[in-house]
Amino acid sequence: MNGQRGSSVRCDLGVSKNRRRTMSRWLPLLSLLGWLLAWEALVRLAQIPHYTLPAPSLVLQTLVSNFGSLAVSWWFTLKITFGALALACIGGVLIAAVFALSAPLEAMLLPLAVVLQVTPIVAIAPLMLIYVDSTTAALLLCAWIVAFFPILSNTLVGLRATDPLLRDLFLLYRAKPLQRLRLLLMPSALPYFVAGLKVSGGLSLIGAVTAEMVAGAAGRETGLASRILEASFRTETPKMFAALLLLVLTGLMIYGASNALSYRLLARRHASEQQPSSAPSGL
Repeated sequence: MNGQRGSSVRCDLGVSKNRRRTMSRWLPLLSLLGWLLAWEALVRLAQIPHYTLPAPSLVLQTLVSNFGSLAVSWWFTLKITFGALALACIGGVLIAAVFALSAPLEAMLLPLAVVLQVTPIVAIAPLMLIYVDSTTAALLLCAWIVAFFPILSNTLVGLRATDPLLRDLFLLYRAKPLQRLRLLLMPSALPYFVAGLKVSGGLSLIGAVTAEMVAGAAGRETGLASRILEASFRTETPKMFAALLLLVLTGLMIYGASNALSYRLLARRHASEQQPSSAPSGL
């Protein structure tokens, strides 16, 4: 009887787990679809002019008809965003490693990183355009400044969060600084780095778009922010929403990629990415 009851409980728990997974997958999509339908109905029933609030169907139609020009700008924004994110990852990890191994360098250079973080990018962007000849390089630098600090800060915290007993063990065996960094500090800092990467992914996109809007760049080699500014000057509201839709898709791509990377790196090492068991061990 107890065996049959235990198997029945496990079966019920498995069914409820599958049901929760199905709801977690489809509920966000159904919610988004409901909001879009409500938006479409509001525009049509209230007869709101398209230059005030375009319907989702008109935004999609505008995106399709103008995709040729928007795709070029989208690619430029993607290059700036992912280029800044890659530089932020490389620079943040390297500088955090140097800080973890050298307290004097941390005391000298960390305040500069804090100053760059707390200074608004809208105040830095005009100066970058003055000091840097290439507009593309200036935009890349601005986006890097925004995305850099979360990776540096989180990785540095992770490097300091190593078990003190393991630190003493490595000192006991006279491990070299690079050996301690590679075998002890970096593995313990990996969850913190991934957390910083999730934050910096969105910030790199925000930094790229904000810097371009402040720069007011125009021409062929410009991103979606320039297309939004041009459309606003011409009161082409549907085109503004079409460019904004591409920015939203970019942000969702970054979010999904960072979550996939987090699961791949931490699924077997960290509790934050491990799936809960479907049944208690005692059943």
